[in-house]
Amino acid sequence: MPRATQANIEKYYDKLVLAMEHFEIDTPRRIAAFLAQIGHESASLRYVKEIASGSAYEGRKDLGNIHPGDGVRFKGRGLIQITGRSNYKQVSDALDYDFIKNPTHLEWPGPACFSAAWFWHSRGLNKYADKDDFLTISKRINGVNKKTGKPNGWADRLARWKVCKMALAIE
Repeated sequence: MPRATQANIEKYYDKLVLAMEHFEIDTPRRIAAFLAQIGHESASLRYVKEIASGSAYEGRKDLGNIHPGDGVRFKGRGLIQITGRSNYKQVSDALDYDFIKNPTHLEWPGPACFSAAWFWHSRGLNKYADKDDFLTISKRINGVNKKTGKPNGWADRLARWKVCKMALAIE
């Protein structure tokens, strides 16, 4: 993440390493794909909270947003932007912490890193990284743009992946 500030690198580095080790993001291919994705989702470690209000997620039953205010309350947070009451519940269970009661705690460095690695692991993304299937990884993290048919943020994700692969000497 060449555009990450030194302060943000220092804030997240140790926790990110621990989270990646815990969730078996532990080969150069897995690391490159994961870092490219969180680099895109967090804009180089700058954002651990979605910039938009979250109101677009209001009433989205596919995200588990069934109560008034859930869209804003459970907007994207963490380095991979965990979104929706259902995902907050899943990460709460997995990390043994109540993010439903304390959704903003996903913005803290430890939870921001561990929630991203948990999401990656829980969606089985290591197997796609092992096969260099970055397209499927991108779709599973943030869906597809209906106009282009490409994953949301595809050009940036792909550029980041190329940089990560080069940095880790992956052909």
